[in-house]
Amino acid sequence: MAITRSLFVVTHPEARHHLEARVGGWHDSELTVRGELEADLIAAELRSRIPSTASAQVFTSDLRRTRTTAEVIADRLGSRAIELRGLREKSYGVSEGREQSWLDERFVFPPVPDDAFDHATRLDHFEGIDGAETRREAGARVYATVDEVLARQSSHQVVVTHGFTHTFVIGRWLELPLEAMGRATFAAQPGCITELTEDDLFGNRTLRSLAAVDHLGDS
Repeated sequence: MAITRSLFVVTHPEARHHLEARVGGWHDSELTVRGELEADLIAAELRSRIPSTASAQVFTSDLRRTRTTAEVIADRLGSRAIELRGLREKSYGVSEGREQSWLDERFVFPPVPDDAFDHATRLDHFEGIDGAETRREAGARVYATVDEVLARQSSHQVVVTHGFTHTFVIGRWLELPLEAMGRATFAAQPGCITELTEDDLFGNRTLRSLAAVDHLGDS
C-alpha cells in the first residue's frame, strides 16, 4: 500500500511574542535567533522525510514568523513559499500585541461541556475581546484554505502555520465536520511537525505522527 500524498503541518518556532509574553494572533511577531535556528532544523528534518526526487509545495500564513520559517523550508526543498492569509492564527482582536496578562484578565472561558453539550455553543462563544474571531470563524477560514491547498495536486505538501490553526488543518484533512470541532484539539508546540498521509488502496487519510519535536534537539 503506497502513500499517494503526504501533508506536513509545521508550527512556527520561537517568536518574539513568546519571549515577551505578548498575545500573538495576528500580531506580526518575528522569529527570535533561536527560532531562526529551529527553522533550519525543521527544514533539515523535512528534507530527510521528502525524497530529493519528489517535488514539494510549501504553503504558509502570511505573518512574518511563519513566512520566515516557510522560506527556510522551501529553500531546502528546492521550492518556493506560497502565502495564504487564511492560514493565519486565530485573531485575538484588540488584545494582539498586548501583554498576555491583559488578555488573561478579560478572557471569558467557553462553557464546560456536560451531557447536553452543544458544539455550536463553543464554536460561537464570544471570549469577551472586541474584534476577536470565534472558534467557528477561525475554523471556517482555515477549512476553506486547506481545501485550496488540497486542490493543488502534489505528492508532498507542507503547511506552515500556528498553534491554534494546527488543529483545524488536521481536522479538515481528516474530513471532520466543522460542527464537530467545538472541543477537538490537536495539541501543538512551537516548531513541531505533524505528518498526515493518504494511501492509494483505500484512500484512507491517516494521522501518522502528531506534533513531533525530536528534530529540535536541545536547541
